[in-house]
Amino acid sequence: MKLLNRRDAEARRGKSLLTALSISLSASLRLCGLFLAGFALPLPAATPGSEVIVVFNNRLPESKLVADHYARKRDVPARQIVGLALPTTETMTRVEFIEQLQSPLLRFLETNSFFTFSPSTNPGTSPRRVSAASVRYAVLCYGVPLKILKDTTLVEAEATRLQPALQRTDAAVDSQLVLLPSSEQTLLWAGPLANPVYSVTNTAPLHPTNGLLIVARLDGPTPALARALVDKALEAETNGLWGRAYFDARGLTNGDYKLGDDWMRGAANVARRVGFETELDERPATFGAGFPLSQVALYAGWYDQAVSGPFTRPTVEFMPGAFAYHLYSFSARSLREGSASWAATLLAKGATCTMGSTEEPYLSGTPDLFVFLSRWSFLNFTFGEAAWAAQRNLSWQTTVIGDPLYRPFAQRPDLLHAELEQRKSPLLEWSHLSIVNRNLALGVAPAQAIAYLEALPFARQSAVLTERLGDFYSAQNKFSDALGTWEAAIKCNPSPQQRLRLYLRLAQGRTVAGPDAAALQWLQKLLQEFPDYPDALSIYRQMLPLAQKLAEKSVVETCEREIQRLAPAPPK
Repeated sequence: MKLLNRRDAEARRGKSLLTALSISLSASLRLCGLFLAGFALPLPAATPGSEVIVVFNNRLPESKLVADHYARKRDVPARQIVGLALPTTETMTRVEFIEQLQSPLLRFLETNSFFTFSPSTNPGTSPRRVSAASVRYAVLCYGVPLKILKDTTLVEAEATRLQPALQRTDAAVDSQLVLLPSSEQTLLWAGPLANPVYSVTNTAPLHPTNGLLIVARLDGPTPALARALVDKALEAETNGLWGRAYFDARGLTNGDYKLGDDWMRGAANVARRVGFETELDERPATFGAGFPLSQVALYAGWYDQAVSGPFTRPTVEFMPGAFAYHLYSFSARSLREGSASWAATLLAKGATCTMGSTEEPYLSGTPDLFVFLSRWSFLNFTFGEAAWAAQRNLSWQTTVIGDPLYRPFAQRPDLLHAELEQRKSPLLEWSHLSIVNRNLALGVAPAQAIAYLEALPFARQSAVLTERLGDFYSAQNKFSDALGTWEAAIKCNPSPQQRLRLYLRLAQGRTVAGPDAAALQWLQKLLQEFPDYPDALSIYRQMLPLAQKLAEKSVVETCEREIQRLAPAPPK
């Protein structure tokens, strides 16, 4: 009777929380803003295409196809699409950049009154400045070169004052073109220039009248992938950016590279408060190939030179609108060769937007992930605005790939939730999970979150919500309830990688709690359904003692044979 009463009370609390949380969705987001005190109010939901100039390489027909597709999707006026005769390679010289891209584009913007310059105070000695601008964004389309080669003939006396490692004239095209409104000023080519809008908390300074143009590119290994970037961005703007957030840090607590981990930790904290199911891994190694990376909305990791882990698998479960980034010095050395860089691979696997470095930027010259994600989510910056607000340096090595207008957090959560409910959208499960996670971040007790999920009519039909409920039970040491709930989640049509994660959890849990036969069964089922699982050796090693205890002779023989076959040879 006491148990029945307790469950009735929990159900009542759950229904009460369901009502309260649904009402307080927008309030929760505002409260989350207190985490970043002093931030501006959210901006309007959409940035018009009239603020965009679209640039394509008229020597590549594919480049114009990408430009036309983007302009059609974002309602960019035809007069704001410009084709320039550019090199068809991913690189260009400094002279080619100035003569074929920078100068013609600036002339086009001025001639068509997209930029208005104030008269020079001292003609011939004083540079002009942009006094008004109707265009804030430049979208570079597939075929526009990616990076500017170093110029060994350029001599700049002031460059000798820089550290030797920074006395370089190579740069990402994007990072150099950001300075287009300031190009008539005398700027040093060598080394990075300090970004005056780094970490700003409102978008007003990100404007040509302050000397900056927001530059991003629709690019990737193929023109089709480049075109799809705006399609996936629009899908996420309509339906929301849902899924899981993964941050693969290194666990650094001191030293020069701690800064990178601090960015990862800060970004993970933002993701939790926004409502994402967030995993922060602080072990030195990066995610292994067998790691069940499922339903990815956000990914950030570092510092593998070659593409590694789950991203070497044939498919990655990127959700529409997903942002993915791997911090590495040459992560965007090429975008057209799918396996040549992290950025190209992430795009080829399905990411909607990313950033990267065309050459060595040094750690402080890479994007600040905490600034990026906090501005993009809490402050409702566009992707382009958030990307350049997160960059300490300009005229350096960062390239930004994706629709710069992309703004997935523009819709009020309560209105989006109601719309998904009305449409009976399967994405509603993610909105409920976001409600739970956002309120947990605000201090709601886990018991209330459990009651909320238990009170939802369809929670037990959702693999996402059922798994989360099992996680709650596990955290409260209710292992029997957790195992039963995870087993129920498998019957709710989880994604392949979510299913893999559930198999691994159940095998581990049953190994501890028993029965051994159930643990062995889950491991066998994993190998049966995932015959190409890259870490099969660890599965056979887990199976062997279980099979021995159960006197399963044939299974023991199989495990011993496979362990011998898969184990690496001992060092000579």
